[in-house]
This record gives sequence, structure tokens and C-alpha cells, in this order.
Amino acid sequence: MISNLDLKLLHQNMRDELVAAACRVIDSGMYLLGNELTTFERGYAAYCGSKESVGVANGLDALILVLQAWMEQERLHQGDHILVPANTFYATVLAVSSVGLVPIPVEPDPATHNIDTSRIEAAISAKVKGIIPVHLYGRAVDMSEVMRIANAHNLLVLEDAAQAHGAYWNDQRTGTLGHAAGFSLYPGKNLGALGDSGVITTNDTELADILRSLRNYGSGKKYYYDYQGRNSRMDEIQAAFLTVKLRHLDQETSKRREIAARYLAEIDRTIVSLPDPGKEGQHVWHQFVVTSKDRTRLIEHLAGYGVHPIIHYPVAPHKQVAFKNMNNLELPIAEALAETVLSLPVHSGLTEDEVTQIITAVNGFRPNSL
Repeated sequence: MISNLDLKLLHQNMRDELVAAACRVIDSGMYLLGNELTTFERGYAAYCGSKESVGVANGLDALILVLQAWMEQERLHQGDHILVPANTFYATVLAVSSVGLVPIPVEPDPATHNIDTSRIEAAISAKVKGIIPVHLYGRAVDMSEVMRIANAHNLLVLEDAAQAHGAYWNDQRTGTLGHAAGFSLYPGKNLGALGDSGVITTNDTELADILRSLRNYGSGKKYYYDYQGRNSRMDEIQAAFLTVKLRHLDQETSKRREIAARYLAEIDRTIVSLPDPGKEGQHVWHQFVVTSKDRTRLIEHLAGYGVHPIIHYPVAPHKQVAFKNMNNLELPIAEALAETVLSLPVHSGLTEDEVTQIITAVNGFRPNSL
């Protein structure tokens, strides 16, 4: 089977560097909040083009801590509403509700699967104080329009860039397009740790100082606590691994783009609907997501060719049992995507022959309808 992602394979070409990084941390005797974290934070800030970078335990915490920090600054308050995409991973919405804010879903654009910027202003009420645009599957949102709306209505913008490491909107990388950004560094991400981690980027130095305190129980000085924070520290060993993997990120992204370009050129568009790639540099192809109304049959067909796709995501957040108060919402575009999306393998470990095999498999399918 051609798997959707083979992490062991992806790490082979950098194995010696990763082993050396692990040994360096083991021999240092410093395992939390040390030089490896500082090195990664500086490196990632430079990569994104942000003033500040704050390493945390995971991508969910990256979003939660920014929202909490804005509450500590009294820029947000309990019960405030935050606009979120109706089509996103569950964690985006969970981050909002976890700190006592209210998520308000906005339908996606059927072409990009990202939040439909033309629907944002209609969703704004007196209670709406922020927006979390998600660069879903690695495709940057139209942040020019998001920021125009946010500035007009005095809204905070938190990029959920969990899947978009290195993507561009115009000439700026994700992580620098809003007031702050949260990245997941989960192993399967384009920039992934060998465990769980996350990182926040911002140009707001005061916000970054609060975030560094919040990730460490709310303490800026040992045994003195300014905030009711949490334990959300990135381990030194993960920071060391991530510094290694950051050096390889652009090369990995280039490979993903080459594979995506073949899919876009060679897959028959009458069989599946293909993703909109956006402008050059806008997409880093965390996932290559097609849609098909015959998804179940297509999955069975691909299995016969040894291809293993994944569904991202089979249930829209507002239909999850955990969000019972949202279950009655009718968001037909997001719901239709949940029923039709399918992610083809697009990782950098694929060979040319495997890419050909996947294209042949898809083109051999005979759908009842698109």
C-alpha cells in the first residue's frame, strides 16, 4: 500500500542529524527552556519573518494561549464571539470554547475550502471581537481581505497556520499576516516534531512576553506567578529536532509542490474535483484534497491499486457530539465537504513511480457523478 504518510521514511535522509541533535540534548543535562528552544524560536521567527516566536507543547495550546493572553490584556473577555471557519479541524473551535469564548462558524469557499471571506462581514455582530482564519490543507487564506475587514471592525486576527508552514500570501509568509499565529508541530505536519509541539509567532513583543509566562504556569520568575497559566513547554529535545527539520523544510515543500503539480496536470477532472492551488507560493500542500460524491466507491477502487487515502475531515465541527449547542446549525457547504473530501498521498517520500500509480488509480475510476 502507498500510505498517506510514512514518517519513518521521511526521516531517513536526516537521521544522522536527528541522532546528533538528540545526543547533544542528552549530554547537555538541560531538558526544558534551554538553549535548544531559544535556537529554534529564533530560527523559526527568522523563517517566518516575525519579530517573536514562542515554543509551546502543541498546536492546540498555541491557539489557546494567544486567546488567553489577549484576555489577560483585556482585549478579549469571557463570552466574546470569535469567527471561525465552518470547515476546519476540531481543535480550531475547541481552542475558542476552552477559554470561555463563543465560536461562530462561517461557511467555506467551495473552491478553496478556506473561510469564505465574502461571508465574514455578514457574520459580524457587536459581540464578535476576533477572527481565526485557518490556512487549511496548506493553502493561505486571502489575508488582505481578512485584515481589511478586521481593521474596519477593530477585530483581532489569530492565524491558525497549523497546516501552512512556509505558505505565502502575496510576499509574506503565514505567521506574519495577522496579529498572531498558532502552528502545530505534530509529527505529521510539514514541519513536524518527533512528538508533540507547537509554536506561536507574532510581532507584538508585549504579547510574546505574556505568552512565555503563560506557557510556564504563568511565571516569569521561578515561584512567582503573574497569571493563571498552564504547563505548555516545548521540550529541548523536540526543539533540537525541529531546528534540524527546519533546515529541510523548503526542500520538502518543493517536493510536495512537484507532486501536486503532477496531480493537477494529469488527474482527470471529470473523475474528481481538484483543489484550487492559488497563486505561486500560496499552497504548501500539507494535504492534496479532492472531492467526489462517490467517495466510498473511490476509496474502495484506490485500495485495489494499493493506494491509501485519508478523509480530512469526515464530520464538520458543528456536527460533533462535543458541540451539542451547535448541532442544530445548518451549514450546507461545510457539511457537503465533510461528505465528499478525500486526501491523496502528497508527502515528499513518494517516488515518481508511486505518483504515477496514484494518478493511474484515480483516472481508472468511473464515478456515477462528481
